[in-house]
Amino acid sequence: MANAEHKNLSSADERRTFEKGKLELINIGGGTVGRLTLEPGRRWSKHVKPIAKTEWCEAPHFQYQVSGRLRVKMEDGAEFDLGAGDVSVLPKGHDAWVVGNEPVVLVDWYGASNYAKK
Repeated sequence: MANAEHKNLSSADERRTFEKGKLELINIGGGTVGRLTLEPGRRWSKHVKPIAKTEWCEAPHFQYQVSGRLRVKMEDGAEFDLGAGDVSVLPKGHDAWVVGNEPVVLVDWYGASNYAKK
């Protein structure tokens, strides 16, 4: 039987900052959970693409959106909005940007460990 574990994202094991955003990661239960905070005006293709050096975000995501509005554009042209309370699965090949003046906060159970990795 596995041992019980608990951690708080406010005491992250790793922090990454990038223009108009930050990522806090914890390693727990053999996996990684990340909290992304994205500021108004932030867009993956403008602010993270130069770090990732790929045309589209190649990190898949399985995430819960805590706050804010996020517009997602998939490589195939599909577009949709996400808001507080939404759970989404995004395969690789997407762009996303903050809509409005409220920061977007996401909790990501899959893909966060590769996000904005230098």
